[in-house]
Amino acid sequence: MQLAAWLSIVLIVAGAWSLIVWPQFLRRVMSDPRTRDANGKATKFLSVHVVLVTISMVLGLATAVIGITALLA
Repeated sequence: MQLAAWLSIVLIVAGAWSLIVWPQFLRRVMSDPRTRDANGKATKFLSVHVVLVTISMVLGLATAVIGITALLA
């Protein structure tokens, strides 16, 4: 299947956006006092956000790779 060049660029930009924005979000989450309990142990708040960021970055990378592959094909 062939994609128009502009669609490939949209995929690349969307993937790059995810790879740029989500790490910044995780940095803010890590500084939130809700990430650790009184004993310093990670809370569910932190765990959920780490999973969210990880999945979003994997999908962002996949989106960018698909866009690059389509652009070069």
